[in-house]
Amino acid sequence: MMALCSRREYCRKEILAKLSRLEAEDAEGIVETLCRERYIDELRYATAFARDKSSLQGWGSLKIKVALQAKGIPAETITAALAEIDAPAADARLAALLRNKLRSLHSEPDEATRYRKLLRFGLGRGYDYEQIKRTYDNLRTT
Repeated sequence: MMALCSRREYCRKEILAKLSRLEAEDAEGIVETLCRERYIDELRYATAFARDKSSLQGWGSLKIKVALQAKGIPAETITAALAEIDAPAADARLAALLRNKLRSLHSEPDEATRYRKLLRFGLGRGYDYEQIKRTYDNLRTT
């Protein structure tokens, strides 16, 4: 498990799942040892996860938060990890995502329907309503 954790970041839950598939005895003890020797670090994992999902997949902070909660990461760790996301870059990614989606909706004649579809798309990506609305308003004025 040390070699595995040396190659990439894992959280406690992922390692416990791997150990249960291997039917390892004293899985909790193994995980505790890995944590004590810093092969597993929840904050390091959460920060890398948030940074990667934000910059590579274009996820918003809400979607990242839910994904980290599903992995059993503590709330204060999630908050610290989300604080590491580059906000101006995330705003630029949202603008690019919405601009591309707006282009794909060009054949939709109704402005209200186009806005609802764009809003649903942004919410599905994990951005909050205010962020989407502000970005949409900026796109309409430019």
